[in-house]
Amino acid sequence: MEMCSIASGSSGNCIYAGTEESHLLIDAGISGKRIEAGLNEIGLKTEEIQGILVTHEHIDHIKSLGVLARKYGIPMYATKGTIDWIVEKQAIGKVDESLFCPVVPEQEFVIGDMTICPVRTSHDAAEPVAYIMRSGKKSMAVLTDLGKYDDHLVDKMQGLDVLLLEANHDVHMLEVGTYPYYLKKRILGDNGHLSNELSGQLLGELLHDGFKKVILGHLSKENNYPDLAYETVRLEVTMGENPYKGSDFPITVARRDQVSELVCV
Repeated sequence: MEMCSIASGSSGNCIYAGTEESHLLIDAGISGKRIEAGLNEIGLKTEEIQGILVTHEHIDHIKSLGVLARKYGIPMYATKGTIDWIVEKQAIGKVDESLFCPVVPEQEFVIGDMTICPVRTSHDAAEPVAYIMRSGKKSMAVLTDLGKYDDHLVDKMQGLDVLLLEANHDVHMLEVGTYPYYLKKRILGDNGHLSNELSGQLLGELLHDGFKKVILGHLSKENNYPDLAYETVRLEVTMGENPYKGSDFPITVARRDQVSELVCV
């Protein structure tokens, strides 16, 4: 299996995950041209994409969904709540609605040689999910856009080889920053985004001896820095009630404006 971030941040998100046989995108929240260029950078063409897994309907996750569906006829996998919102609001323009493939949280489905499990998340969207992808004995997940986590989510995310995990903001930077009060309250709430500290605490509950790679993603441009997210997450792991230190596993930070390394397991 392989994964890379084409773009990840509060301004737009698009992640590639696949195998030699199957190629998927998780979200399409940047321009179609940037997605095409990012795929080309890792040796793929957009027409090779077999499906787009949509986490939720916010614009930084669906900006080019309609463009890709119309141009390439790529199936779009999302929960019923997400699909209904997109269709009702005409959020991606006119598309062939037969390309929408409803998924049910906690119910696995198959695309090529990959088994995918949508997992319900806490975010201020219609019916948001994260995605776990498995092929053979390998597994990867993209887990962003959640204000909190619970035992069910922790249980579902056990045993991963690679995880792209949200580290959205530094709490202090957000609190003293220029965002209006209502937006600060939203981001810090249970249906908002994971702080660097919460990201590290969650990671501490998911690490195991076979873990290969952690990619921190969905960083806020205004309320975080890559180095700050990296160091805070490492510190939380080291200080947490787990047998690991932050230096025990490779951690990188996905950038909003460049393609990350292709992680293969």
